[in-house]
Amino acid sequence: MAGRVRAVAVITSSGGYGVRGAVEFVQEGGPHEPTHVRGRIMGLSPGLHGFHIHAFGDTSNGCLSTGPHFNPLNKDHGAPSDQHRHAGDLGNVTAGPDGVAEVSLVDSQIPLSGPHSILGRAVVVHADPDDLGKGGHELSKSTGNAGARVGCGIIGLRSSV
Repeated sequence: MAGRVRAVAVITSSGGYGVRGAVEFVQEGGPHEPTHVRGRIMGLSPGLHGFHIHAFGDTSNGCLSTGPHFNPLNKDHGAPSDQHRHAGDLGNVTAGPDGVAEVSLVDSQIPLSGPHSILGRAVVVHADPDDLGKGGHELSKSTGNAGARVGCGIIGLRSSV
């Protein structure tokens, strides 16, 4: 698939946290081009929150059913800038005093087409900061010890209208 591909995830709350928002994904070209991620997430506590792509677009049991981080190459958890990381490791978003996080990032490991496409998977916002695999906690190398899943949304193709 070449050209421009657009996707969106509408973030809804999990577990009564009151988190909501939308995140757009745009990729120009093909699966080897970076994906631009932009959006706004509201209802967060001020500070850092882990922000990841999870393996499954299943919210039948809230955000818990989205599974582990998207990790098609079977690597340890890490920072977005690390060479060895889960494809879905997008680091943290920062909510201001008003509880709003503005998302703006570019990543080359989350294509919208090709064998490792994130379409149909889920974006998840966590209660706590992601320690980027460097925290020394037993969960650091698998989840970044980012805590509860407070909001999530399934990533789907966006219409062109």
